[in-house]
Amino acid sequence: MRVLGIDCGVERTGYGVIESDGRTHRLLVAGVIRTSPGAPLETRLLRIAEGLRAAIHLHSPDLAAVEEVFHAVNVKTALKLAHVRGVALMVAAESGLAMGEYSPLEVKSSVVGYGRAEKQQVQMMVRSLLGLDCPIESEDACDALAVAICHANRKSTELRLAKAVS
Repeated sequence: MRVLGIDCGVERTGYGVIESDGRTHRLLVAGVIRTSPGAPLETRLLRIAEGLRAAIHLHSPDLAAVEEVFHAVNVKTALKLAHVRGVALMVAAESGLAMGEYSPLEVKSSVVGYGRAEKQQVQMMVRSLLGLDCPIESEDACDALAVAICHANRKSTELRLAKAVS
């Protein structure tokens, strides 16, 4: 299965596409959609939508996943993040992709085995799970890949359980 992971952010939205059978994962692409901090929010959201559409068009994922909104101290920041998540959900829906949503704790538990893992631990495990020689340059892209790996793991487990029940 091909899974698109998305790490939502207004200035930088990370994305990553992996090929996975639920046990082994292979990196297809990882990148960041950047927006201009001085641009109006609607322009920034449009840029993010266009970037996600391009990634979907170029890499044809079967599934997509994002992190759930987390509690933010700054309400304005949380609202902007929610707008970006809405754009990601809409682009996935218009592309016909089934969407998964995971808490940061679920992503870290799936990738590292510990829900309170530090960013460096997540980055190290993403690199290891994908068999990469060098680290992923962008934290945002790495976080998106962690979300994709989490979703691939969950979907693979669901499929194995469904086969065991039938």
